[in-house]
Amino acid sequence: MTDSNQNTEPAFDAPSVLAVMSQRPGVYRMLDADGEVLYVGKARNLKKRVSNYFRASGLDTKTMALVSHIAAIDVTVTNSETEALLLEQNLIKKLKPPYNIQLRDDKTYPYIMLTHKDAYPRLAFYRGSRRRDATFFGPYPSASAVRESLSLLQKVFRVRQCEDSYFRNRSRPCLQHQIGRCTAPCVGLISPSDYSLDVQDASLFLQGRSDTLIQSLGQRMEQKATALEYEQAARIRDKISDLRRIQSQQVISGDGSDADVLAAVLDGAYTCVHVIVIRGGRIIGSRNFFPKDRLAETAADLLAAFIAQYYLRDGGELAAAAIPAEVVVFPLLKEQKGLQEALTAAAGKAVSLRGNVRGHRARWRDLALSNAQQAIQSHINNRQSMFKRFELLQTSLGLDALPQRIECFDISHTMGESTVAACVVFDHNGPLKSDYRRYNIEGIQGGDDYAAMDQALTRRYSKLSSQLQALQDAPSAGPGESAEEQTAAASDSSHIGSVKDQALLASKVPDILLIDGGKGQLAQAIDVLQGCQLPEIMLIGIAKGISRRAGQETLFVATADGMQELAIPGHSPALHLLQQVRDEAHRFAITGHRQRRAKTRQQSPLEQIPGLGPSRRRELLKYFGGQQEIMRASESDLARTPGISKKLAAVIYESLHSE
Repeated sequence: MTDSNQNTEPAFDAPSVLAVMSQRPGVYRMLDADGEVLYVGKARNLKKRVSNYFRASGLDTKTMALVSHIAAIDVTVTNSETEALLLEQNLIKKLKPPYNIQLRDDKTYPYIMLTHKDAYPRLAFYRGSRRRDATFFGPYPSASAVRESLSLLQKVFRVRQCEDSYFRNRSRPCLQHQIGRCTAPCVGLISPSDYSLDVQDASLFLQGRSDTLIQSLGQRMEQKATALEYEQAARIRDKISDLRRIQSQQVISGDGSDADVLAAVLDGAYTCVHVIVIRGGRIIGSRNFFPKDRLAETAADLLAAFIAQYYLRDGGELAAAAIPAEVVVFPLLKEQKGLQEALTAAAGKAVSLRGNVRGHRARWRDLALSNAQQAIQSHINNRQSMFKRFELLQTSLGLDALPQRIECFDISHTMGESTVAACVVFDHNGPLKSDYRRYNIEGIQGGDDYAAMDQALTRRYSKLSSQLQALQDAPSAGPGESAEEQTAAASDSSHIGSVKDQALLASKVPDILLIDGGKGQLAQAIDVLQGCQLPEIMLIGIAKGISRRAGQETLFVATADGMQELAIPGHSPALHLLQQVRDEAHRFAITGHRQRRAKTRQQSPLEQIPGLGPSRRRELLKYFGGQQEIMRASESDLARTPGISKKLAAVIYESLHSE
C-alpha cells in the first residue's frame, strides 16, 4: 500500500532561506510550485523585509494568501535602494506578477508636438518615442487633454495642425481658414516671418509663460497702432483678451512651475489614484486610475506602489520627460526618501516628493483628494450596478448560473469598403478592454455581412477551440509514474499546458455571445460554434426594430427548437446591459473601420499593384495624364505605355477592375 503522503511536496522552509539571506539592499521574487513569479518586491534590508512575511502573527488576510503559495524565493542584491527600486519596476513590467499593483493602461504618455523641419511648422498630437526634429510639450494625462489644448491653440494662435500630405496639396484655403482658425500658410496667405511669430507665441503659451507672452503681445500691439496698422493691432488685442480670459478661467494658478499632484484612497477592495497634471502653473488635465493591488493595506502603500509604476514603467528619455520637478502626494509616504532618489535618478534632475505643503499646493492636494473620493464612490456604484444588471439578465434569460462573460460582435464598412469586425468583452466589472479584438475582413464580396460575421467568428473561436483541445489531449502524469517521469512529461514540448492553463482558457469562453444583427447573422454564429468543440454558449441576436430606435430592438435566442424571439421589458436593466454591450461593439467596430479606411485612402490603388514600382507609376501618370484616365484605359491601352509589358498591363487592368 502506497503512503498517501509520499508524493506531497514539502512546505516552504522559510527559516533555512532566511538564515543565508543577505542584509544588503536588493530585489526579491516569490515563486510558486510551478516556478511562476507571484510577487516582486524591493528592500533596503532583504533579510529584514522578507522575514516580515513569515512572522508568527500580525499578517493580514491578503499577505497570508500570498505566503500560502510561496515555494521559493530568489533575491538579487543591488548597490543601493534606488537601484533596487528601478530593478523592481523593470521586473514587474516584464513578469507582470499577480500580487503586484497592476495598471490597466500601459500606453505611453501623449504629447503636443511642434515640428522643426517645415517652413510652416505644425502642432500635432503625438504618442511614442520622441523624435529629434520636433519639440514636445507635456506629457499630458490623457489624449482628451491634448486635443482640448490643441483646440484652444487653434482658436488663439491659428498655427496649422493638418497633416503634411494634406498641407502640400492644397490649392485654396480650407474650412479652418474660413472659420478663423488657420492663417492658410498652405496657399501663401501669410509670410514665413509672420507665421514664425505665431509659432513662437504658441510655444511660449505651452511652456506656461503666459505673462511673458502677454507683455510681448502688448508691445507689438502698440507698435502696430503707432504705424497706423489698426486692423492688425485689433487682432493682437483680441488675442490678449483671449489669453486673459484663459488665465481667469484657470481655477488654481501657481508660480509657473511644473508639478504632478497625486491622491490615493481605499474603500474595501476598491482603489483609486487621482492624478492632476500642472504645467507652467496651470492645470492642464487630470485622470483617475483604478489599479489592482492585492496587498495594499493603506492608501500610502497603494500610492507608493503606484508612483513607482506610473513614472518608471517606460524607462529612458520618455520616462525622464514625464517626471516633473515636483510631485505632491496625499497621504504621506513611509519610504518617501528612497522613492524621491529613484525619481531623481530616472529624471536626470532634482525631483521633490512632498506631502506637507501649503498655499496653492495645498489647494491642489485637497482638490486631488476630493476628486479621488468622488471617483471611487462613482466607481463602486458602477461596479455594483453592473453586477446587479448581470443578476437581472440571469433572471430574464432563465439561466441556472450567473453569466461571467459576455462577448459581442459587430461588422462595420462603407459600401463594402475596408470591412472590419469587432469583438468586445464585458464581465462583472464592465468592459474588459484587454480582451477586445478587431479583425480585418478579407476575401469576401464587399458588403456581405453574413460572410464577414462567419469569418470573424471562425477566427475567434476556432483558435480558442484548438487551444483547449490541445490542452485536454496533452499527456499528464499518471498515478503510477515516477517523479522523474512526471518531470520529463512536464518538460516535453508536447506537454502544452496544465490545469491552470485550462482554467485560464476556459475563462475566455463566453457564457453569452451577443450578435449585432438579426436571424441571418445569428445563423452564421450557430454554424460556426457547431464546428467548434467549446462549452455551451448562449447565442443571442439583437436586431434593430422597425423604427430603429433604442429600446425597440428585437432579441432572438438560439435554442434546440430553432430561433425564438426573446421578450425583455424596455425599462429592464437587463436589456440596458445588452444594449450597452451592443453599443460598445458598434463604437469599437466603426472606429476600427474608419482607421482602416483612412489608411487605405491615403494610398493610391496603383501603389497596391505588385510589380508596379515608382518609375512605372510615373510613366503611367505621364502617359495618361492622371489616375482617372488610367482607370478608364483598356488593357491594350495600358500596354502602349513605355515600360509596361502586356503581362504587366493585364495585371494592372485586373487589379483596377477586380471589384
